Amino acid sequence: MSNWHLGREAHTDDAPRQRAHDANRYRRMRNVSIVGLVANGFLGGGKLLMGWVAQSQSLMADGIHSLADALTDVAVIVTARFSNQGADAEHPYGHARIETAATAGLGVVLIVTGLGIIVDAAGRLMDPSLLLRPTALALTGALMSILVNEALYQYTRWVGIQIKSSLLLANAWHHRTDALSSVVVLIGVGGVLMGWEALDAIAAVAVSMMIIHVGWQQLKGAFVELVDTALPPDRLDEITRVIESIDGVSHPHRLRTRRMGDHALIDVHVAVSPRISVSEGHQLAELVQAKLKTVLDEVSDVIVHIDPEGQESVWLDLPDRNEVVEQLNRIFAKELGEGSALDASSVTLHYLDGQIDVELIWKETIDIDPNQMSKVLEVARAAEAALAHIRTIQVSFVSNERGHGSQGSDKVLN
Repeated sequence: MSNWHLGREAHTDDAPRQRAHDANRYRRMRNVSIVGLVANGFLGGGKLLMGWVAQSQSLMADGIHSLADALTDVAVIVTARFSNQGADAEHPYGHARIETAATAGLGVVLIVTGLGIIVDAAGRLMDPSLLLRPTALALTGALMSILVNEALYQYTRWVGIQIKSSLLLANAWHHRTDALSSVVVLIGVGGVLMGWEALDAIAAVAVSMMIIHVGWQQLKGAFVELVDTALPPDRLDEITRVIESIDGVSHPHRLRTRRMGDHALIDVHVAVSPRISVSEGHQLAELVQAKLKTVLDEVSDVIVHIDPEGQESVWLDLPDRNEVVEQLNRIFAKELGEGSALDASSVTLHYLDGQIDVELIWKETIDIDPNQMSKVLEVARAAEAALAHIRTIQVSFVSNERGHGSQGSDKVLN
């Protein structure tokens, strides 16, 4: 089976395949998030309770972090339901940007949470009488948090990579920062137990800085996508290589890319031979689309603009098809009689190098008289001389009985 057949099947099966992909993606995002929601809910509540009982500000801050993660898991479940819906009339590119916007929202939540904890811890550091003095019970809560959150990080990240979900990957880092922040809590509580009373509040500030950093990274990444930042240079190079590997297509240019969730969208101009038919140009454009989607998994939409090879300019001042056919008809009718009007479907125009090359099929219902052929060619040459915007006219003589080959004017087509 040729590459085109493979591409054609991939193209025609796009809609049902995309629906199945979206449904599977939503199901996996939902399942991961439910696991995270349950785990973070128990962890958050447990750390807050143990932090209060053990008098550890850093462990309570860590508990707030876990509850924030639980809220993000709820947001992921809700967002995944809508972001994986297919395209519709109001959203022709789908709903993937909902996931991006939610990622930005989660980043803001983390930043605000971190700032709040810093303000509280700073107040206690400035007034030593407000410092909490945790007991050894806080160590148990920190150790439990490290183990559970690292497991959640590994599981969520694994699924996020498989389904290419920036939202799941962002949520995985929530779990990792929770694990790391619990390490800081462990150090802070241990320091207090060894006599450094301010270390628990300092640990709370350190945890908050980590929370803010992760929130900023998520917010920045989402913003980059929302402003339609192009794909990385190595992916652009790969797109160019794929296009240049297709026979009949060359010089990919004006390449524009952007990302929507786990999808990549491509707009590109390609050059083809200037004298191929419209249908062949369309065929090549479809082949470019199909091959890009087949080779690059994340590509979901490709728009291909066909340019004639070697033609870098456009000439909008040249007459359109109807005007050219009307001009030719007047000349041919004047020289050959009113019955010699051209069939517009037998005229092909090539807009090249600032002029128009005309291909004309001259049809007769009986065998073509050589004298008539010569007369037609003379009129064609006269039309070339009379119409400055026409460079050449090539005439093919065809009979209903049999073809007589192709004859052209004495000007040579370039």
